[in-house]
Amino acid sequence: MDEAQLPQLLEDVKEAVRAAGREVMQYQGGANEQWEKGVDDPVTKADLASDKLLRERLLGLCPECGWQSEETVDDQSRLDKEWVWVVDPLDGTKEFLEQVPEFSIAAALVHHGKPKLGVVFNPATMEMIAGAEGAGVSYMGGPAQVSEERFRAAASVAVSRSEYKRGEFDEVAATMHLRPIGSVAYKLALVAAGQVDVFYTLTPRCEWDICAGVYLVQAAGGLATEKDGAEVVFNKPEGKTRSLVAANPALHADLLEALKDTPLAPDLRA
Repeated sequence: MDEAQLPQLLEDVKEAVRAAGREVMQYQGGANEQWEKGVDDPVTKADLASDKLLRERLLGLCPECGWQSEETVDDQSRLDKEWVWVVDPLDGTKEFLEQVPEFSIAAALVHHGKPKLGVVFNPATMEMIAGAEGAGVSYMGGPAQVSEERFRAAASVAVSRSEYKRGEFDEVAATMHLRPIGSVAYKLALVAAGQVDVFYTLTPRCEWDICAGVYLVQAAGGLATEKDGAEVVFNKPEGKTRSLVAANPALHADLLEALKDTPLAPDLRA
């Protein structure tokens, strides 16, 4: 894989992700067997069908790439690969099951731990947020960038619906405009598109949840780091990050300062 190929590759990845979206939507509201992988962690036939399609399409585009997906048994041979696909075939399965239009398909391509391409597609709303090195970031076909809001008190903050319900934002609810939204990948993509100003979580997240979105935020002029400011590196053996704060540079700096003494939440899926 040559980085010069990424703009053209992006078009092929977008088509693969759209196809996965069509596959997923065939299951919504119909016969869609589901079961629990863990506590509050559902998986459905739609997740697995999307995973199969994306694995075939994306590895077909780059057979030498490694593969990391929520719905594929992890093969740590990916750690030896120069390029790795990091995929969530259906992020926001609970919202999908509830027919809340806040779920997405996310695909990223990582080179030596750094994402170089990211696509997030919400098949319920048909929102596509996509970008690659040399191609910029687009939202619904037009150029995208993070918002220019500088003041935290005026910023819209996308947060996890489940974390919000658990009361993890109770202490800041009076001082921030919180917007509970499903799908981590979708929330990050909305930050990249300037549709919301901030996303943050103090709960550990799997790499497939955040990889495409982190790339999009960064490529759209924002910052996405751990809450202590550490760079988020991908294709790690454990496949997780401890926390994430994503926003434009001014709001990002403000949030890091505001959160520096706030403890991290436990990993409920450990």
